[in-house]
Amino acid sequence: MSDQRLLLSRRGLFGGLASAGGLLLTGCGEQLPPTYGNILRMGDNLTYTMQRALFSPTGLAREYDRSDISSMPATGTYDPSRADGGLYDPAQGPDYARLHKGDFADWRLQVEGSVARPGSFSLADLQRMHRRTQITRHMCEEGWTAIAEWTGVPVRSVLEAVGIKPSARYVEFHTFDLMANSLDMIDALHPQTILAYGMNGRNLPIGHGAPLRLRVERQIGYKSVKFLRKIVVTDVFRDTGDIKSGWAWYNGI
Repeated sequence: MSDQRLLLSRRGLFGGLASAGGLLLTGCGEQLPPTYGNILRMGDNLTYTMQRALFSPTGLAREYDRSDISSMPATGTYDPSRADGGLYDPAQGPDYARLHKGDFADWRLQVEGSVARPGSFSLADLQRMHRRTQITRHMCEEGWTAIAEWTGVPVRSVLEAVGIKPSARYVEFHTFDLMANSLDMIDALHPQTILAYGMNGRNLPIGHGAPLRLRVERQIGYKSVKFLRKIVVTDVFRDTGDIKSGWAWYNGI
């Protein structure tokens, strides 16, 4: 086979896979994340649609015993108030420094978008909600793993408190550093997807995202963003930066 024919065959293969993925997702009433014409991103969409089609949306990640807990490094941003950090946000860093100095007494999680009752929650508000503790394995995109105990409120409980609208499809998580991410409703409403304020029986440390971080146990570690400040519920997919910069939006495990 000539190089030209091989190239055309490969284009046809990836185009057909992307189209098949689009048909699967359209059948579910959802919207595919954009690929920006990148073949690898088309593969991401196929992985996402096939996993949604083949596996139970309520399947649980494995949970462990306390004796299995291991050391876990703090990676990425260690402190959003430090300008020498690689993901420092000059718009949010000073606010985080002020909140940290006050022991997060004035911190609020804003929840807005496609909801009936937009509002904000203090840490005490969240701690009064239904609590879940889980010991799970963090699987980092860099190849290492660690087991830790996380305590927090299920994202589902917060979304039920604000009343998500029937048109809602995605949930965005915005932070005090330059990270942001989003989930579809399947993962957002999953029982193991929590807003964690505790780690290994203590308050969440700064390096691991205090006062509140996301835990998405059915996806790779970088989806569990730290230092949360705002949740936005949307009717359509909006790239929070991962896809355009080359990262996969969905990393199911």
